[in-house]
Amino acid sequence: MAIKESELVLAPDGSLYHIHLTGDTLADNVLLVGDPERVEMFKSIFEKVENETRNREIHTLTGLYHGTRFTALSTGMGCDNIDIVATELDAAANFDLATRTPLPGHRTLNLVRIGTSGSLQPDVDCGSLVASRYAIGLDGLMNYYRHGSEGFELEMQTAFCRHMGLDAQFATPYCVRGSELLLERAAAGMHTGITVTAPGFYGPQGRHIRLAPSIENLNEKLARFSWDGTPVTNLEMETSAIYGFAQALGHRALTVCLIIANRPAGTFLNDYHLAMKQTIATIIERLSVQ
Repeated sequence: MAIKESELVLAPDGSLYHIHLTGDTLADNVLLVGDPERVEMFKSIFEKVENETRNREIHTLTGLYHGTRFTALSTGMGCDNIDIVATELDAAANFDLATRTPLPGHRTLNLVRIGTSGSLQPDVDCGSLVASRYAIGLDGLMNYYRHGSEGFELEMQTAFCRHMGLDAQFATPYCVRGSELLLERAAAGMHTGITVTAPGFYGPQGRHIRLAPSIENLNEKLARFSWDGTPVTNLEMETSAIYGFAQALGHRALTVCLIIANRPAGTFLNDYHLAMKQTIATIIERLSVQ
């Protein structure tokens, strides 16, 4: 049965409404960045650019590197944007957009976020790279979807909720494991840990300018949590939703973050653009190795 036009929304050219991609213009390897301007960095790395689109904060670029096809896509900030991007990426891969019906079989995407983040551990310095073995979502987004327990760490969720002691006014956290395959392929030499995804940049990440915090010492509490010997390493705004959708929809996901703030030390890396371009080049090189 076809999905209604109001539910699976398309642009006038027949592509997905927000990301402006179709199955043909989408590569299996999708590199997700937040900043639309960061997509420009891929132009000097790709050997050939096949397709480029721009719509609001979403800038896409599909091209080739050493024979491997990649799509670079900017998501903007926050899990609400990931809800849009991840849903439409899966639709591009697994739906006939002309009829709005599922395609036979299943096309699996590699979703790799290359972002920036703040460290919660004193020894994870600015300029370091952190690959996320697990993600903990404080955003509550995946609570709006039915999904199986595979890849969703229910015992970890229980332990985290007990550790944090959150009141009922907060969204129930969820815990998701990233792709071990992508971790092995892309994360050599990096810190690995648990990434906590917050629903904002200031209060939800323990920053307070004028409004008083509702959770005292939030970051210190997060930093003390570990699971199966893996500590919480960093805090950002997108990974839990990416991991959640990947697990629920049958894709693989990994986040690699360049640390630009060390929260315990109070330090910040202001000019990180060269380091980010080097990180992008490293990830593309590692994912292109067959």
